[in-house]
Amino acid sequence: MRQIVLDTETTGLDPALGHRVIEIGALEIANRQATGATYHVYLNPEREIDAGAVQVHGLTNEFLADKPRFADIAREFLEFVQEAELVIHNAPFDVGFLNAELAKLEQGPVKRYCTVLDTLKLAKQLHPGQKNNLDALCRRYEIDNSGRAFHGALLDAQLLAEVYLAMTRGQESLGIDVATPAETQAAILVRRGALRVLRADATERAAHGAYLAGMAEECGEAPAW
Repeated sequence: MRQIVLDTETTGLDPALGHRVIEIGALEIANRQATGATYHVYLNPEREIDAGAVQVHGLTNEFLADKPRFADIAREFLEFVQEAELVIHNAPFDVGFLNAELAKLEQGPVKRYCTVLDTLKLAKQLHPGQKNNLDALCRRYEIDNSGRAFHGALLDAQLLAEVYLAMTRGQESLGIDVATPAETQAAILVRRGALRVLRADATERAAHGAYLAGMAEECGEAPAW
């Protein structure tokens, strides 16, 4: 399966208020292995960035002034994600912004091009009642996020890829043989090798006989074994 782990940064919190995507970071996973293919771009939003958003991601209008518009990169972005499964933390947020950008170009929505997996929803199922933001999940799965001074789309996508693979990793084999319904206990013993039988010697048999005799005298009757 081809998957694209994706994150965005934006000018604010609500595309319905005209906020725009200003950074896209994504990396490719195939058969649960990172392929090394990435997609990363900064975008000129053609509007002011909220001060609160700047505090989160550190991107300013001055920095983005000479960057391409979403319309300039839409084709290459869609080619990168085409027919993949997008893996996104809190997917409704990022997909909502991407859909708004695509709608401006009459090319949306995202579901025309790929499917979406929300890792926040998955994390809440696995860890109900706990913090499940990306930093909390990194701590839970012992993933180093010490370089995350600001939210950055590509860095966050890389961390999310590690978190996602850790959350969905199957139990490793512990070397325990489990019989199939058709297997009998005898077949299992043959497969594992015959059990070694240690027989009691004369001294041990005599001690056991004396023990049983003592029990018979104490109970007033012979034991059943």
